[in-house]
Amino acid sequence: MEARSVPDLVTEELRRSIVSGDLAPGETFSLRKIAAMLDVSFIPVREALRNLEAEGLVITEPGRSARVAPLYLEDLQGIYRLRRGLEPELAARSCAVIADAELDRLQAVAAGFGDPHHTIQTVYDTHHDFHAALLAPAATAWDLRVLHSLWRAAERYIRIGFSKTEPDPRVNPERRHVHETIVDVFRRRDPGAVAAAVLDHLNRNERTALRALSDDPYVGERREASDVREARPAGR
Repeated sequence: MEARSVPDLVTEELRRSIVSGDLAPGETFSLRKIAAMLDVSFIPVREALRNLEAEGLVITEPGRSARVAPLYLEDLQGIYRLRRGLEPELAARSCAVIADAELDRLQAVAAGFGDPHHTIQTVYDTHHDFHAALLAPAATAWDLRVLHSLWRAAERYIRIGFSKTEPDPRVNPERRHVHETIVDVFRRRDPGAVAAAVLDHLNRNERTALRALSDDPYVGERREASDVREARPAGR
């Protein structure tokens, strides 16, 4: 098993806290607090914050503090606009080359969606892995790098939005049915049908999240000019 560096572990722990909502949008926290909570020095915390700022999840503040990036509906729409530009086309190419054995495995994964014994984090991690595996045969390393960043960014919105419509996302027969259907479409090896199915899946999720988040106090409609400047990646 590959050893994980301390900055990587701190990055992962903070990312999980942010996307799960344990660290709320707009919440300010000090490097000292995070270092003490994770029992590490300031150095890996600083590196983790640089990583998360590049992902758009935090905004570093002057001094030894940072805040969780706010949520905006226009950002959610931007995330899905980018996903629509990548995922249907990759899926259309992948369906021609993905192995039958891999589709069998993913069918079993889809059948497991809704298992009440899974943790919430397992639900989302498995969902990401499922979609990555479907697209991987046609994807470059850069495709997957960009998609994982988009999926992590979308997860913050999806967790908050879907929690309003499905109190326990571990128990969701509809999720199982939707993903089993996607695998079935892949088995037909029809690029047009696969692209349409993936596009429909993205559109449905975006609409559900937008409806649920439209009146959420943590979610704004659009960025102010100052927030646009703050959201630019570090070093640009």
